Amino acid sequence: MVLKNTFFCFLILLSANSFGQNPTIKLARLKYNGGGDWYANKTSLPNLISFCNKNLKTNLFAEEDIVETGSDQLFQYPFVHMTGHGNVLFSASDAANMRKYLLAGGFLHIDDNYGLNNFARREMKKVFPELDFVELPFNHPIYHQKYNFNSGLPKIHEHDNKPPQGFGLIYNGKLVCFFTYECDLGNGWEDQSVYGDPEDVRQKALQMGANIIEFAFTNF
Repeated sequence: MVLKNTFFCFLILLSANSFGQNPTIKLARLKYNGGGDWYANKTSLPNLISFCNKNLKTNLFAEEDIVETGSDQLFQYPFVHMTGHGNVLFSASDAANMRKYLLAGGFLHIDDNYGLNNFARREMKKVFPELDFVELPFNHPIYHQKYNFNSGLPKIHEHDNKPPQGFGLIYNGKLVCFFTYECDLGNGWEDQSVYGDPEDVRQKALQMGANIIEFAFTNF
């Protein structure tokens, strides 16, 4: 565990200094068990990466990797994105690995693509039994990185006529997991041809996504 933490902390420091350098860091999509479509929104992360490289001056690799919850490879990625519509299932070893990853400095973004909410909350309770998701106030730094979102998350797609909400798991004062609900950021990151969202809506989604990336890379 000591070696894993040391290596991962090095990657976090490297990611924080990746602005304006050659590509050294990849983002990852989480492949989880349970039957849910972890692979949803196929163009979302590449588009977000491109947006960050252009507007935040990061030099992230253009394509994301895929990493499984229980894999040692999880520790190679400072930022992991989880999405989908259906069931999620973490084994005991999956949950233990995710906990080690997040306590070592990793960051998990969960984006409810509609229908993920109850499953994701249930499984993250295995990861942090002592924590509950709390709604982040609109003055939280994640909403005020390069782009300011004074009213919190933008609304990208309508689901149940509810406002978008951003929830966090906070461990010893540090946000380790950010959960975007009733927002559908990932859909807004997709190619415009996928959903036909107006460009101003897509830009808001990408700007909020860039804020999450910047926060994850500079608040460790």
